[in-house]
Amino acid sequence: MSTVKYRVAIIGCGRMGQQYAQAYTTYPDTEIVAIADNNPERRKVLGERFGVRALYGDVESLLGEVLPDIVAVVTPTKYMKDVVIACAEAGVKGISTEKPIAAVLADADEMVDTCARHGVVFAGGNLQRAMNEVQEAAQRIHAGEFGELVGASVHGFGGEISGGGCQHISVLRLFTNAEIDEVIAWGTPKEALAKDDDEGLIIHGKFHLTSGLECAVFGTSTPCRGVDVWSEDALVRWDWASPEIFKGYDEKGARVSINPKYASYPWREFGYLTGSIRSFLTAVAGDGHPWITGHDLRQALEVAIAAKLSARLGSVPVQLPLEDRSLSLFPRSYRWLGGDATGNPQSLEEAAGNQ
Repeated sequence: MSTVKYRVAIIGCGRMGQQYAQAYTTYPDTEIVAIADNNPERRKVLGERFGVRALYGDVESLLGEVLPDIVAVVTPTKYMKDVVIACAEAGVKGISTEKPIAAVLADADEMVDTCARHGVVFAGGNLQRAMNEVQEAAQRIHAGEFGELVGASVHGFGGEISGGGCQHISVLRLFTNAEIDEVIAWGTPKEALAKDDDEGLIIHGKFHLTSGLECAVFGTSTPCRGVDVWSEDALVRWDWASPEIFKGYDEKGARVSINPKYASYPWREFGYLTGSIRSFLTAVAGDGHPWITGHDLRQALEVAIAAKLSARLGSVPVQLPLEDRSLSLFPRSYRWLGGDATGNPQSLEEAAGNQ
């Protein structure tokens, strides 16, 4: 842990932003110095809840008076690009953003490129790829503990393939240590396939990876809902929790579940947000990389766009990276615009931490 106490700003402090605020007020090496939120009543309540006096209605006002070390961007997706670029150009050391990173692929490119140009650590947010146990399982796969991978599959790639679906893509890329370079997809129902967003869209298909692996994609849940990777005698299964590990076979030929014996870690109460934030802070200190990055979120968006494009064109193979960076896939309205704008506002009582 760094001996530096990082000055943190939370921009967009709705329900998810408040989870970040709780974490950053708990860690001994961070302090929240500013909050920006466009709801003035909620802003006041949050200032009292987290002991923050510097409260602003927008990022421009905040950056005009405060230059934090770290900014957590937890706005609806529609506003993320402008906030990330403003913070990077202002001289912030590290920026994290939530999922999905954007709707238009070129916007995600601009965010990643701007942060790289300014030397800013650009992290992703609350994704299970950053779970300590997921990272440990990946390290063991890459170290060869289970042998060479020979197959992979994704289960439940549907409902919202750019929002929730970026969880699947991020874990798949991590476990296989490879990129997806071709997508073939079938999409249902027709009305979801025709829309500009991903709400209700179910994708079945196949991903080809740069490692040579072929990954079957199931749009609906099978007996699991996440990502499987396997070797000749082992299976690692992420199913929205700590990965299960199976090694060898019993007398009936069924896989045998083993105790993974994952290492313990502090601040478990924040779930996989802990791995996301702690690895991010370590990277800002100059040691390693965030366990989920802005680049990872961009890759997930690109795969989702490619999947819908393939399905719309009649299940044709689509090569990645996509040449047309103007392609887009919008998330469902709640993710794109936030709860205040879509009929699911947070009560002040909840914002005060009383629910």
